[in-house]
Amino acid sequence: MVDKICRYLTQKIRRQMPEMDDEKAEIIFYGIQLIVGEIPKIFLMFGLGIILGLWWQTLLAFFLLLPYKSVSGGFHLKTHLGCILCTNLVYCGNAYLSTIWNFPSETAKYLTILAIWIFGMIMVSFYAPADTENLPILTKKERKSKKILSYLFLTINMIVAFAIPNTVIANLIIIGTTIQTISITKIAYRITKNKYGYEEYKKAQEVTI
Repeated sequence: MVDKICRYLTQKIRRQMPEMDDEKAEIIFYGIQLIVGEIPKIFLMFGLGIILGLWWQTLLAFFLLLPYKSVSGGFHLKTHLGCILCTNLVYCGNAYLSTIWNFPSETAKYLTILAIWIFGMIMVSFYAPADTENLPILTKKERKSKKILSYLFLTINMIVAFAIPNTVIANLIIIGTTIQTISITKIAYRITKNKYGYEEYKKAQEVTI
């Protein structure tokens, strides 16, 4: 059903833009698919959060991670069902863990934040923005700006987690940032059978040359 809606919208756009080729149409289709597919996932995620009695934690888990996620990228699962299950596991799981986890000491918390920040900076330098074959980020300007913003939002997340006295909110940021950073790595891409769009584009260019 989702694919049919997205295909219909893509065809409608193509009728308005006859100069659009098949490659660009596929990119638009995938973009629409992501947008349309996100709607039921978000409703299900918040619904599950309410059922579990973790509605505000789930809400915060989603919105606190959104800036970093939107610029750093990450893998996409191949099926809508897999995507829905993964989304609920990540955000509702984060909300649940954040309410039960306590660091043994303030020192342990600060050292963990520092380790996550260092790990994140290294992974961002290697992989961000982590795009996909279906929705590659090709222009150097966009890639550079998203990488810089990834560094920025990662650092802001860790500063807030360091400074905020509320344990649950700090945990939401720490856990969410860690999961998002892992999602851009090559290991995560291999496990989910994804490929970096920009890398595949460069390989295709080299073959053409």
